[in-house]
Amino acid sequence: MATKQHCAYCFSVLIAELQGADSRDIKPDFDVDAKYPLFVTWSKKHGNHSRDNDDDEQLRGCIGNFAAMKLGTGLREYALISALNDSRFTPIRLGEIPELSCSVSLLTDFEDAENYLDWKIGEHGVWIEFKQNGRKKTATFLPEIAKEQGWSKIETIDHLLRKGGYQLTITSEMRESIKLTRYQSKKAHLSYVEYTEML
Repeated sequence: MATKQHCAYCFSVLIAELQGADSRDIKPDFDVDAKYPLFVTWSKKHGNHSRDNDDDEQLRGCIGNFAAMKLGTGLREYALISALNDSRFTPIRLGEIPELSCSVSLLTDFEDAENYLDWKIGEHGVWIEFKQNGRKKTATFLPEIAKEQGWSKIETIDHLLRKGGYQLTITSEMRESIKLTRYQSKKAHLSYVEYTEML
């Protein structure tokens, strides 16, 4: 289960890194040897909003790994990669920290879907494999994405294909050729205000 302690650790790691300290010196207060595939997401608030509401935030970075990783090393690694190396965004700066929230998603219950529609919006994350010019490509959305965006299943698949780099016209035949894996996620969310209250 993802917890606020996991998110707080990510905050501490990022702050240490941006201040020039060694983030490896930070001691987590959770089971560092538990293994999960995981994603770390950083988001930035829009104006005034409830500190527990993550629906009104803009994405600042989201990267993870589908291989099961020890939480101690995995969260440290992806807290920094998602904050500083997500190619879609500029690296997070120290001055932004008070405006940020962190989410940790631990991925579970991976299942091969029968087809590209064999999953439920809001319940399943989807990971697709497809081929373009003979090369295998992949892309994923966490379980909350389709619901947050108001997408249908087909719209979600089409956005995933574009995210994965597919540039040709998307046909029903293309969608049917996809190998889809569905999964679930245990997610925790923590604002910077909540983080400071935990110190």
